[in-house]
Amino acid sequence: MKRSKHSVLYDSDCPLCTFQMRLLTWLDWLDKVRLVAINDPAASGIAPELTREQLREAIHCVTPDNRIYRGARCFRFLGFRLPLLLPLGLFLWIPGVIWVAEKVYMAISRNRHLLSKVFGCKGACSILPERIRDKDPGSSLNKSEDGTGS
Repeated sequence: MKRSKHSVLYDSDCPLCTFQMRLLTWLDWLDKVRLVAINDPAASGIAPELTREQLREAIHCVTPDNRIYRGARCFRFLGFRLPLLLPLGLFLWIPGVIWVAEKVYMAISRNRHLLSKVFGCKGACSILPERIRDKDPGSSLNKSEDGTGS
């Protein structure tokens, strides 16, 4: 089945990742992105070539034609699809910047659980309200942990 949206695979066990995904839902005015937690059974069908460890290491964006963008390259790709992220997308295309961005991204990714505690992402997640989407009831952020919805 052909997907019409870009699927963003993220670690829902990480408060920092979850906060970023909630923020992305507010930035996605054109409804281009479907967020999928890596714990969701649908994640393995979206990118079967990615191992569980690879999915835990970084955010991944899988396009409808199955191209995969990982880490900082995912944000660069999304930067040209979400209007408010356009400056970030343009900045990441400056020669050499993506190399630095990938190094910074991996350092943050390796320490994301500690950073979540330091910056209080769990509390920030409760402050930032979810954006409920009528068109995408399958979004992982639209469901509570028991699967009944928000």
